[in-house]
Amino acid sequence: MTPVVRAAVDVVPLPADKQAFGTARSKASPVWFTLGHQGLSEIFHPDLSTPATRETRLLVDGKPGQAYTEPADDRSLTFRQRLRGDGWRAEITYVTDPQRAAVLADVTVTAHRPVRLSVEHVPMKGSSEVRSTLPTQPVRQARGTFAVGFGAGVAQAALDRGFHATAKEYARGWHTYLDGLKRPKSADRRLYDMSVMVLAATEDKANPGASIASPSFPWAFGFDRELAPELGPYALVWPRDLYHVSTAMIAAGDTGFAQRSLDFMLREQQQPDGHLPQNTKVDGTPFWQSVQLDETAAPLLLAWQLDRRDKSTVDSLRRAADYLLSYPNAPFSEQERWENQSGYSPATIASVVAGLVCFADLLQRNGEDAAEYLNAADAWQRQVESWTATKTGPYEPKPYYLRLTKDGKPDAGTEYNLGDNNPADIDQRAVVDPSFLELVRLGVKRADDPTVRNTVTVVDQQLKEQGYWHRFTQDGYGETKDGGPWNVPNPVRTYGRLWPLLSGERGEYELLLNQKANAAQRLKEIAATANSGLMLPEQVWNGRGTTSATPLAWTHAQYVRLAWSLDRGAPVERPSVVADRYLS
Repeated sequence: MTPVVRAAVDVVPLPADKQAFGTARSKASPVWFTLGHQGLSEIFHPDLSTPATRETRLLVDGKPGQAYTEPADDRSLTFRQRLRGDGWRAEITYVTDPQRAAVLADVTVTAHRPVRLSVEHVPMKGSSEVRSTLPTQPVRQARGTFAVGFGAGVAQAALDRGFHATAKEYARGWHTYLDGLKRPKSADRRLYDMSVMVLAATEDKANPGASIASPSFPWAFGFDRELAPELGPYALVWPRDLYHVSTAMIAAGDTGFAQRSLDFMLREQQQPDGHLPQNTKVDGTPFWQSVQLDETAAPLLLAWQLDRRDKSTVDSLRRAADYLLSYPNAPFSEQERWENQSGYSPATIASVVAGLVCFADLLQRNGEDAAEYLNAADAWQRQVESWTATKTGPYEPKPYYLRLTKDGKPDAGTEYNLGDNNPADIDQRAVVDPSFLELVRLGVKRADDPTVRNTVTVVDQQLKEQGYWHRFTQDGYGETKDGGPWNVPNPVRTYGRLWPLLSGERGEYELLLNQKANAAQRLKEIAATANSGLMLPEQVWNGRGTTSATPLAWTHAQYVRLAWSLDRGAPVERPSVVADRYLS
């Protein structure tokens, strides 16, 4: 059969709600596949910041079918799609070849009448080839394999080896990996194993420690070449996401992943002045370069989790800590963790305070003086409420934490525009955000602190819907009202939907209040958002994932971390040295 290959053009990428994501454990196979609703969607090669193909689909009489995706093996990233069309059905199983840069698809077709089979392949850029053993003549039944390869003869070599042998080696690699890890009692077995494998698969093979946020390109990031010239930014490395994934992997028993992540932060991402950029490509090249102080604090926190006190690490951490102290008007940040506003953010301040205390502990255990870092952390911990909790805002009970203040004056009616297609400015006292719980999770404030409890009540009144939470008041990062894609600038109002990872953060808070049943319910709520391929999304609406980034590594990490926290009865990632300092 001769596959149909469409020329590489600047096409609109497919919807970001991927149904599956896979790769071999082997470094000899620098290729990753995603599955959409009709077959293979973007394939990444030679690294995870480079989508090399747009889609590769089985066509029956020139038309694709609609696919249902499911794991073909609960303990490997092997996936099966069941497709249906007019008078025919097919079953396709996907793996990558552990020995080379090729994706293989094993195909079985059954039809009520003779049908012609072909494979449509659309490269994104560069070169790739498709080879197939499917029949060329009309058939009622067929069995064969097609392969997408990168490099001369790679696809044919993968076919020559055979799908069965390749799939067996592919599965064995993931089985061996999972066999070396632990599994918590609190989690759904299938979703937990899938989450750990997805997290492991987000690490680039040529750049150890570089874990991307998601192998997808939602909304404007998929089609607006001015906003995202190279289809970013989710297929990039964000220090914040990398920290959350790394702490989940520590809990799961893959400490090596976290060690490599810290190395990547400090050797590839850290800039000469000590700060970490907003995100980078997997080779460490900065992409977006706004300053987010919580991301510069991330390696301070991760190094403490790993007890990394060697001279090279401490020297790099010192540059990050010094940057935090010297940043103009710190802990004011150019951007907070939702990345579209500057100001004094409770979540950012929590990260910075905890990061400085953790770094100070590493210094003191090395016999060094840490007074300047502790003095700054203590001062900011004392002032966070005066900077960010309002007594004059429109909600009850008061005082409550705001998403952020522009001026460190939470009782002032300072207005700002939220962006993301919001039509008008808004009083900062009217904007709340569940992210303030970072103060509790990181040990900066008590779980039963009155202002914390007030804010929980306000956030639930303003942001909780359908059992989940919005990021902040009037969040516009999402869809149009009818589910259409987000873009900027866009005269159409857009709406941020509900973020499952926030349920995980609430569960960690509830554990600190000894509300274990509530926390267990949060874990189930995250699990309920998984699609049929067990991929967890960035956003949900009406009980289903939207066309937001899926799988989102941060969501999978939150599922893993909350599961272990439930088993242990307390958040596994909370730095005890911070809690001991401020809460004892």
